[in-house]
Amino acid sequence: QVQLVESGGGLVQAGGSLRLSCAASGRSFSTYAMGWFRQAPGKDREFVAAISWSDDSTYYADSVKGRFTISRDNAKNTVYLQMNNLKPEDTSVYYCASSPLRIGLRLDQYRYWGQGTQVTVSS
Repeated sequence: QVQLVESGGGLVQAGGSLRLSCAASGRSFSTYAMGWFRQAPGKDREFVAAISWSDDSTYYADSVKGRFTISRDNAKNTVYLQMNNLKPEDTSVYYCASSPLRIGLRLDQYRYWGQGTQVTVSS
């Protein structure tokens, strides 16, 4: 069992930055791939970024590539999402999730989910 708690969301102006954190409790954090997803009102939840457990390989949605950076600190059982140059279309609830696979880019590859943190970007 893994519990995930996101933090760091908030209101920011376009062009600004936020860093989301996801603290994990439970065993074997270092052997789980971690991902960030987001869901805007009326839309499906979508993949944002993922990081593997084995070699820290990272993957990003095209819409955030070059602006967002995912990283993890296994000693702190925490995964981060640094978001720069935010745009109004980034406004969503952001969720972190963990997968027993080496890496996952789809929702169905993730087993545990956090409750989400709201990110609002004003124009």
